[in-house]
Amino acid sequence: MPVKKTLYWCHECNVPLLGKRCGAGHEGQPIALLEPYDVRPALAFDHDLIARLVRERFGPVPVPRVLLLNKAGGTDRDEFLIANGARFGRLSFDPVTRRHRFDLEPDALPSVIGHATRGVVDLDRDPAFAGAKVRLGGKRVPVTSSEPDGSVIVRYRGRCGTGVLAGGWLRVRELVPVEPAQFPDPGPEEVVACNRGHLRNIERQAVRRIRVHLGDRPCANVSFSGGKDSTVVLELAKRAGVTEAFFIDTGLEFPETVSFARSLGVRVVEAGVDFDRMVEEAGLPTKDDRWCCEILKLRPLRRHLAGVGACVTLQGNRWYESWGRSSIGEVSRDSANPLQLIVSPIRNWRALEVWLYIWWRDLPYNPLYDQGLERLGCYLCPSMLESEFDRVRSLYPGPASRWESVLRRWADERGLPPEFVLWGLWRWKVLPAKMVALCRRQGIPVPEGKPLAPAPGSFSDSPGRKAGR
Repeated sequence: MPVKKTLYWCHECNVPLLGKRCGAGHEGQPIALLEPYDVRPALAFDHDLIARLVRERFGPVPVPRVLLLNKAGGTDRDEFLIANGARFGRLSFDPVTRRHRFDLEPDALPSVIGHATRGVVDLDRDPAFAGAKVRLGGKRVPVTSSEPDGSVIVRYRGRCGTGVLAGGWLRVRELVPVEPAQFPDPGPEEVVACNRGHLRNIERQAVRRIRVHLGDRPCANVSFSGGKDSTVVLELAKRAGVTEAFFIDTGLEFPETVSFARSLGVRVVEAGVDFDRMVEEAGLPTKDDRWCCEILKLRPLRRHLAGVGACVTLQGNRWYESWGRSSIGEVSRDSANPLQLIVSPIRNWRALEVWLYIWWRDLPYNPLYDQGLERLGCYLCPSMLESEFDRVRSLYPGPASRWESVLRRWADERGLPPEFVLWGLWRWKVLPAKMVALCRRQGIPVPEGKPLAPAPGSFSDSPGRKAGR
């Protein structure tokens, strides 16, 4: 089953398609996606954020109700926006300025140029260009403009393009003839209607695969995380006849997540771990040393499964979530839990399939998605982007402040600069190249390929790690 690297779009209905053909009978056109090829809809908070950024920059430009996000792999949050069957823009977050930024893509010009009242650089009105014939595509040129720095629409000699204005200089992308255009503005209901046949098929396939494995162990259950993927798996499991589900509460979960799990009748298993003590013993959890998952998730899981016995456990693992999960099979085993058989029935679903399925079946979902969070694990998870933790600060100022006080104390004891906390550098034991480059651009010397600072003791040598072996 190959990884899907493209998205299809019905230009007649102006909706994304999960397959090549629209439910209305139209043929979809392919749109190439960036690795890891996942794509998701902009929900309430993100859609409002994008609309605000677009209007601040360009004026009363209509923002389509259906906006899709495809990760682009920048320093922090960096996603291409897809709308009207093409790239609409790019959304990014700068951990230094702590601000989101929107950059307009050339394919969005037909839907934008008829509405933009600012953010436009008209070179025909610039004395340096009036009457001249200058090739501008791909060039950086000095301009006279009252527009603030950032993404702009460029007009010159009857052509339009996009560019970036910075310090009186304009970098121009290709200039081409552009005609204003109107596009239908469907909502989620229309998107679901055009994809109902595909949704019915992937539901049928997933339920069938679950049933194939139910006899492999004496009982079956769902490992529920509180997120969208396990919400869908819980529904598929019920359709296959599986009613047992459990949720490991690490003690660092968002309260909405625990409440959501309880509302669905999922058994909540308390981890019962003193996280603060473990930080003192092991140091900070990081992306490259996620001891927290072992202590807060996996050990409580093993204790729970020891009481359950041999079982099939259904999980919401997906190929498109990360490189680490890109090769997950339908069935896998955990050497630490030899009696458990793990089945991943939606491993080949993208986030778009997941959300359309939730809308199609009218499933309840964690309310934190509509408040701007994409990851719904622990509130201080080092795998979060800094843009996400910035959102956590707004939603949960108390817990976020307490965690930042721990980070500041840890940094002060090791002589690390304030940026260690402010820019989210604590999330790595050894900074990746992109973060090293960020620090050096800002004049902060950091070691490359080495830990930022020696910890008091590595976790592999700590009493907490040895006790569980």
